[in-house]
Amino acid sequence: MRVHVIPFGVLKDRLGPGSTTIELPDGSTVGDLWSRLEMQIAPLPQSPLSLRGIAISVNAQYAQASQILCDGDEVGLLPPVSGGTALPSSALPADPSASGDDAQLVALTRDPIDAASLVAAAKAAEDGAVVVFDGIVRNHSRGRRTLHLDYEAYEEMALRQMRELASTARRRFSVRQVTIVHRLGRLEIGQTSILIVVASAHRSAAFEACRWLIDTIKQTVPIWKKETFADGAVWAPGEPFPNGLAIGAAEAKPDA
Repeated sequence: MRVHVIPFGVLKDRLGPGSTTIELPDGSTVGDLWSRLEMQIAPLPQSPLSLRGIAISVNAQYAQASQILCDGDEVGLLPPVSGGTALPSSALPADPSASGDDAQLVALTRDPIDAASLVAAAKAAEDGAVVVFDGIVRNHSRGRRTLHLDYEAYEEMALRQMRELASTARRRFSVRQVTIVHRLGRLEIGQTSILIVVASAHRSAAFEACRWLIDTIKQTVPIWKKETFADGAVWAPGEPFPNGLAIGAAEAKPDA
């Protein structure tokens, strides 16, 4: 059988853009594919790339090493996403089949985010609070002057994950409305990269939901950030994936 492998973020720079078709025996698992990829990369002394700690998706859904692959599957190689703090596995959505409804707005856009309009649209007469997280591009990072950022996403998977998180936040924190809009492409200093709006009858629930959303998005949604500085450009390092998502870290043998 053949599967189509697509690298993202720093893996795209190292392995090449676009998809690669790999032939595997029928009945092969995600773990078998991972082992094949490590064998292909490890002999290259000029490449420090390691697959340890990456996550793998199958058809835009996070996959476990034991999942059996099928002919024609689209397999994403996902390095840790662009930022966030480590979260316990209990912080992940409890219901991965959750779907959105009229009380949430989720979008990816390459246009500037109109925060004022989105906040106004989220308000309703029954709300006692609206909490907003407006993530903006700052002019420095890790002691270096930032010129601009470039965001890329595994768009189909990112939208699905964002919808699930919005739906989970509404149930988990009993908030009325959730808006999540993330910018892609080139962003200049001072522009909004992500806007989260949570509307609720009670302020405590709105604060808690907004904080949980941004922390979880930055840990699990497949969006990557490339930082261009005055002296070069690098992909922003990400924190390790939460327990249960990373393939390489769990499967890899200890170094000799």
